[in-house]
Amino acid sequence: MSDISRVGRRKFLVTAGVAATGSVLLKGCLGNPPSSTAPTGGAPAPGPVAAGDAPEVTTAKLGYLPIVESAPLIIAKEKGFFAKYGMTGVEVAKQANWASARDNVAIGSAGGGIDGGQWQMPMPHLISEGIITNGKKVPMYVLAQLITQGNGIAVSNAHAGKGLGLDISKAADYIKGYPASQGRKFKAAFTFPNGNQDFWIRYWFAAGGVDPDKDIELLTVPPSETVQGMRTGSMDAFSTGDPWPYRIVADKIGFLPALTYQIWAGHPEEYLAMRADWVDAHPKATKAILKAVMEAQQWADKPENRAELVQICSARNYFNISPAILTGPFEGRYSLGDGKPDINDFKAGPLYWTDSKGSVSYPYKSHDLWFLTESLRWGFHKDKLKDFDTVKRLVDSVNREDLWREAAKEAGFSDIPSSTSRGVETFFDGVKFDPANPEAYLKSLKIKRV
Repeated sequence: MSDISRVGRRKFLVTAGVAATGSVLLKGCLGNPPSSTAPTGGAPAPGPVAAGDAPEVTTAKLGYLPIVESAPLIIAKEKGFFAKYGMTGVEVAKQANWASARDNVAIGSAGGGIDGGQWQMPMPHLISEGIITNGKKVPMYVLAQLITQGNGIAVSNAHAGKGLGLDISKAADYIKGYPASQGRKFKAAFTFPNGNQDFWIRYWFAAGGVDPDKDIELLTVPPSETVQGMRTGSMDAFSTGDPWPYRIVADKIGFLPALTYQIWAGHPEEYLAMRADWVDAHPKATKAILKAVMEAQQWADKPENRAELVQICSARNYFNISPAILTGPFEGRYSLGDGKPDINDFKAGPLYWTDSKGSVSYPYKSHDLWFLTESLRWGFHKDKLKDFDTVKRLVDSVNREDLWREAAKEAGFSDIPSSTSRGVETFFDGVKFDPANPEAYLKSLKIKRV
């Protein structure tokens, strides 16, 4: 029985009444019925794929990790959107961790690996340059952003009442003095080095006057091990995607001093990227995948679909967790703990198609530039990422927003961004990033390596 058939036999309880977003949710393909998705549990009607637009192949292997960022890939598979656009043989393959995903894309599906999938940023750029693949350059293309927000920073209950919140400046002395009181440094973790989870927790510490390279100890821990690590006391804080931060509160072993939504509202998160050789050999198949993912993002962003989204993603073959753990974040409801007020705002949780700033799915080059600017800030890969000229050339070679635009136009989706830049970005501490002048942003930061 196919995956689509299995989904068609399920009956999910779809609840209404979730707070509506302020975003404009786009319709499906023009010329189709008003809703491009079928009723709950069913597959969408076949899409109008003309013979000349038929994908060169019908198969692709896309990797994912079991966090909310992967939902568009899972939904595109389970709701039949890949099949709708002719990609009937797409496999969505769970990866053990980010290092496994990196290794698997380096060997490709022909060698038993993957063709692409879900990525932290700027992993596609680093893989393209051979920076994190032992010198082996595997050119990749960034094709779409998968999600906005959906992340948090969790802290052990051992530090409750110490002033750790969004602004930790008043707790900086406590964090820095932790070695003297405990015989070790304050330990914080992220899920992959030099990627966005690393950047979120570094930004949070640095904004509060704590140098993440000198005042604390940073660890790399797979997402699935973060809860256990805090339970056993091997770490004091971590940054990762939902549902893991929320589980810390649910299991009563920690609290959430900050959501990344609070650090940078509407921030870019994880992306769809594929090997460049696969994309170059299969441009129509690539756009078919993009159309399916875009339609999945539109479906996932509708409040009335979130209950079913929870049921699909929490299933044993995907996240393998209780639906209750996912329900809160998918509805924008967070109990932060440590006496902090609860958050109940749909727009505070993971968003997939539109947010308060515009398109979520479109891969802005300005966001690639920010991730690589942070790499410069912390002195990562200094032999390869030497200056802004190098960084901008890398963005232009890896980011394929042109394919996103083509796919969106062919599918009849509207509200396509007019610029590759989302403009000036503002962080919680008042710092601004102007993509037209990244040097000024870098100079304004007090804690940095350059």
